[in-house]
Amino acid sequence: MIHGFIMHMVCPFLGTVGYAVLFNVPKRFYLSCGLTGMAGWLVYHAIASQTLSAAFASFLGTMAVVFLSRVLSVEKKCPITVFLVAGILPLVPGAGIYYTVYYLVTNQLAEAARRGMDSVKVAFAIVLGIVFILTLPGELFQRMAGWRRKVRKG
Repeated sequence: MIHGFIMHMVCPFLGTVGYAVLFNVPKRFYLSCGLTGMAGWLVYHAIASQTLSAAFASFLGTMAVVFLSRVLSVEKKCPITVFLVAGILPLVPGAGIYYTVYYLVTNQLAEAARRGMDSVKVAFAIVLGIVFILTLPGELFQRMAGWRRKVRKG
């Protein structure tokens, strides 16, 4: 059990950092990118393990990623896309898209349609999660960053 939990922390962290390396994110942001991807996956996994839909779990995981990305972008003074694009990676329904194409090629159209609709639901959930958090005013995150700086200073 503990081994599985550690794997659900390490794998998304390393995958997100690997993606950041591949797309030339500055080295000083690797840890933050990894933590963003790991946080999104842990929220997704916690919700999905409760047998709720993958789309709903993806929606909540995406909201966590976007919220954390906005906080980090203000804290680190860099664009949100540095953290957002890398952090979303573990939530993208890659296997669902792969199996949709596989079932299309093998002429199993009913299964391809089922997998394709599941993948589209997850993709829309990701988009909605991004939109919901990005509609929050930026001043909220500026205030949060200012509050955190005051707490650090003493």
